[in-house]
Amino acid sequence: MNEFSASESTLEGGRSRAAEVRDFARSELFERTFQEGMELVEEAASWLDGDGRRESKLLSRSAALAYASESMKLTTRLMQVASWLLVQRAVREGDMTAESACETRYRMAERRPESDPTHSDLPIGLIELLVRAERLHDRVLHLDRRMYLADTPEPENNPVLSQLGMLEAAFRE
Repeated sequence: MNEFSASESTLEGGRSRAAEVRDFARSELFERTFQEGMELVEEAASWLDGDGRRESKLLSRSAALAYASESMKLTTRLMQVASWLLVQRAVREGDMTAESACETRYRMAERRPESDPTHSDLPIGLIELLVRAERLHDRVLHLDRRMYLADTPEPENNPVLSQLGMLEAAFRE
């Protein structure tokens, strides 16, 4: 299926995917999600630049390395969410067509299953931000899949990838 036909696909009840996207972009759910996402981006940036920077200087070498890794994961996850939300806002404001927003390049990437933060001495502020960002990412991913891939069959679980993921997690400890 090409990108254009994905936007024109018909959902249950005969509605087009583009109509679903337009309706969501104008919804209160979008407004609340957008507000929460942008506030979390600002809060994380402020914490990382302020308290997080001060706390990271007090960490051991191994904890500081874990801090750097986890803060990078946090910012990457939040930027993915913010990008997706900004596409939806562009649809709402008429800066982008709903059909264009249906293109695969605007889809949310799956979040790889991850183990808990990599070091027990990480600042609690970072851990709290990580948990909130993961929950928000998962909700936005669910919205993305529901809006854009509702009629696409779910991929089958790949046992080889599952085993590789478990091995990877075991060797990180």
